[in-house]
Amino acid sequence: MKKGSDLQIVESAPLRYVLALPAALASEGGGSPLICFLHGYDEAAPLEIRRALTRYGPLRSVDRSEAAEDFIVVAPQLPVAGDTWYRYADEVRQIVTQVQRAHNGDRLRTYLTGFSFGGNGVFDLALIQPDCWAALWAVDPTRVPNEDPKRPIWLSFGEVARYRKEGFIRALDLKAAETNAEGDRLYLDQGQDHVGSAALAYRDERIYAWLLSKRRLP
Repeated sequence: MKKGSDLQIVESAPLRYVLALPAALASEGGGSPLICFLHGYDEAAPLEIRRALTRYGPLRSVDRSEAAEDFIVVAPQLPVAGDTWYRYADEVRQIVTQVQRAHNGDRLRTYLTGFSFGGNGVFDLALIQPDCWAALWAVDPTRVPNEDPKRPIWLSFGEVARYRKEGFIRALDLKAAETNAEGDRLYLDQGQDHVGSAALAYRDERIYAWLLSKRRLP
């Protein structure tokens, strides 16, 4: 499992970001799958970036899923805290494109995930960039999206999103994943609080397998 020393901090991008590469990058075919992770409110600058982006999400080394090791993981950091990922849609896309080119990332297996305000950002960016993401994974977002992003979606509920559970399910046409983790619109509620929902979600092998089953049309 990757430890913090294996993470690269990239400064020369429109947003600073953390990059983790799989042990074996794909050298042929479509390339390696890529996950872009959007953090929540408390992980924005000025919190030190390595600490911020390993607190929750796929780069959290304490209980990181082995399945996450198969992906290139990109985690940008907002310069100021807020529910504002939509303002940085172009910057996030630029970072993802740069990483794809530099490390043979698969454009058709590029996924967007986020926790809390980052979960809101997942829906916001997907609406702005419908041609970019093969599937979306929001972990305990704080608000229901105004529109359907028309992409495969997995929503991991925690105590914040649970208050609007029926609204999320209705707006996104979600089905429970407890009995069948197949399909394009799924949700999972394991009764956790806000932080606990992230801890469980980002070590859940089923969700990474679900992501890999989704491929964007060329």
